[in-house]
Amino acid sequence: MKFEYNPVGVCSKKIEFEINDGKLHNVKFTGGCPGNLVAIPKLIEGKDASEIAEILRGNLCLGRGAAMKTSCADQLAIAIEEALEQKAS
Repeated sequence: MKFEYNPVGVCSKKIEFEINDGKLHNVKFTGGCPGNLVAIPKLIEGKDASEIAEILRGNLCLGRGAAMKTSCADQLAIAIEEALEQKAS
């Protein structure tokens, strides 16, 4: 299943991904910091969605001289959790 999520409080504007048989595929960030947001999808491709959400949840962005209350990785975790809830319903 394909999912789209509009993150809040970060530079990226959209997160798209698929969950098939509990595994993450085709994760794509629109906007944000290219280095991190190109690397994250490569690292998590084909991995267990629940496990990745647990690992990424709570990671905060420390850029721009101040800590933010979230990050693109944290927003991806939230998106994955919401998608898994949606699939379970």
